[in-house]
Amino acid sequence: MPSVKRVLLVDDDPVLRVSLAEQFAAEGEYDPVEAGSCAEARVFAAEELFEFMVLDVGLPDGDGRALCREFRSAGVTCPIVLLTAKDADDDVIEGLDAGANDYIAKPFRFAVLMARIHAHLRSHEQNEEAVYRVGPYTFRPSAKVLIDQQGKKIRLTEKETNILKFLYRSGETVGREKLLHEVWGYNPAVTTHTLETHIYRLRQKIERNPTEAQILVTESGGYRLVA
Repeated sequence: MPSVKRVLLVDDDPVLRVSLAEQFAAEGEYDPVEAGSCAEARVFAAEELFEFMVLDVGLPDGDGRALCREFRSAGVTCPIVLLTAKDADDDVIEGLDAGANDYIAKPFRFAVLMARIHAHLRSHEQNEEAVYRVGPYTFRPSAKVLIDQQGKKIRLTEKETNILKFLYRSGETVGREKLLHEVWGYNPAVTTHTLETHIYRLRQKIERNPTEAQILVTESGGYRLVA
């Protein structure tokens, strides 16, 4: 089962917002969080790590473009899509300059929005500067570190980082041989015992009870990351 992705929906139109939330939830791999204003969005963004955001430009207490710029300045790296009632070139340029990945004019088809989001997520997940949510941790692959909810850093080796990164991007159970080859390459001198040793050490770092893993779990045929 793919990892659930947290999405922040910010729009002051409750009908549209609820409709989008229901459609995202129906996809089965998204956990939508709704906000009707900039103030609400700021609270959620401070408390949660989102895989992507959908921001309306016209909000009751501010401009979605300014909010996007604010989030980028605060270190938010996830894809951000802006929604607007008009598609003027100047507005699009301003939105993209604010750090948005895309700009969609209302009304729009949900399938079009999803296609845009999927494209940006694929691109984002290949970005070494991307930040992910892994269980209770914030995962920063470029820094080889996990950060817990109290701000404590857990240092990772390069192999541990690559294991987590590949499992996260896969979003499903990965066989031992496949994971071994993806992380170590096709080296006949490296066996699955090497992988199992690294998995053991990684669990010692990230699991509350390493003997009963809740984040890096063993499933039939391989491993899965419960992100």
